[in-house]
Amino acid sequence: MGRAMIVTRFAPSPTGHLHLGNLRAALFSWALARKAGGRFILRLDDTDPERSRPEFADSIRRDLEWLGLTWDEELRQSGRAERHREAAEALKAAGRLYPCFESEAELAARRRARRARGLPPVYDRAALRLSAEARAARAGWTAPHWRFLLPDGQSGWTDAILGAQAIDLAHVSDPVLIRSDGVVLYTLASVVDDADLGITDVIRGADHVTNTAVQIALFRALGAEPPRFAHHGLVTLPGGEALSKRAAALSLGALRAAGVEPLALLSLMARLGSPAPVEPFLSHEEIVRDFDLGRFGAAPVVLEPDAPARLSARLLRALPHGAVAARLAALGIPAEVAPALWAAVRGNIARLEEAADWWAICRDGPGPVDHGADAAFVTQALALLPDPPWHGGSWAEWTAAVGAATGRRGAALYRPLRRALTGRDSGPEMAALMPLMRVRPAPPA
Repeated sequence: MGRAMIVTRFAPSPTGHLHLGNLRAALFSWALARKAGGRFILRLDDTDPERSRPEFADSIRRDLEWLGLTWDEELRQSGRAERHREAAEALKAAGRLYPCFESEAELAARRRARRARGLPPVYDRAALRLSAEARAARAGWTAPHWRFLLPDGQSGWTDAILGAQAIDLAHVSDPVLIRSDGVVLYTLASVVDDADLGITDVIRGADHVTNTAVQIALFRALGAEPPRFAHHGLVTLPGGEALSKRAAALSLGALRAAGVEPLALLSLMARLGSPAPVEPFLSHEEIVRDFDLGRFGAAPVVLEPDAPARLSARLLRALPHGAVAARLAALGIPAEVAPALWAAVRGNIARLEEAADWWAICRDGPGPVDHGADAAFVTQALALLPDPPWHGGSWAEWTAAVGAATGRRGAALYRPLRRALTGRDSGPEMAALMPLMRVRPAPPA
């Protein structure tokens, strides 16, 4: 019988800020759950006490809220420590978790020796061969770490992206699940939490494939049904550089500060690495309807660093006034002019906040303008400009009159006149902007 409800989770470690690579896993997990009418859980994997910070947890929540990736439940792994210890004791009782006493130097030496013999550099299970007396003696002067005894053979699953997978566990070290200081590590905590929460689908990067083989074995050792797994390609920069190395510039917080639209980031991640072209989606609902996990692959996905900003500008050009009305009002743009202003300027801005700059020009005029060699021409042209209010045909009428009086044509005519009204050499169509302008510019000094 199939599972009744899709339950997914996004499980970041609060040890840093989210970047676009993290967003991919979050978006896929959120979209899969929302499309199926299921549940999406935010789990903060904060079992690393040295590196986990409350400020990073707050940053993760802010980023997800800004993106509109709402979650149905939130929990912190550190709050489930007792449950993790219970699972560890059950594995010990079943003989699947065993104590080890080797130092890092000993383990490194053994790996080198195995490589020299042409063997895979995995843990040799020497601790299992210790006598009870030897184990007790070692425990007297050093605390053990605990390893999970992997089963023989292969660990296999049908991956939602990669297809059939099988990992030979003979080439994988028995993983350490509990450190010598008693801290339960990610592998055990994650499996216990996924099982207890009823997670049905885990979506993550292709670098976790071997981890998945281990975790499937651990689910079964705990008597739990493994979830379905999907491993997507990692996001890299041109040349193969890991995205994490540029996480500061491409963190979600930095992109938000740069004015990139959240829907642009979601649209980018929703299509990047699939055969479908990257296009701006105008709503979260469109993203959910379009989402198809099966169209993605495991190959690395190249992200051009300027792609978020470029797609954000495309999105702004497509957004209707209703989608931005509240934000324009918050910028101080009056409701009675906002629809016309947005229609005029949206094709010429990279950040929505720039609409306020254009409104300031319309309301107050361009301020002092250096006309240079065109000063006499602008003085003559402004003498032919009627007083506001202006209408949709005013630009054409004025430029025609100035052209007839001066003989100027083309850029030599239009650019100085645009600069006289706006203080800029480029921008929105003047026929659309001029009816919104309320101040007659002063002639050059």
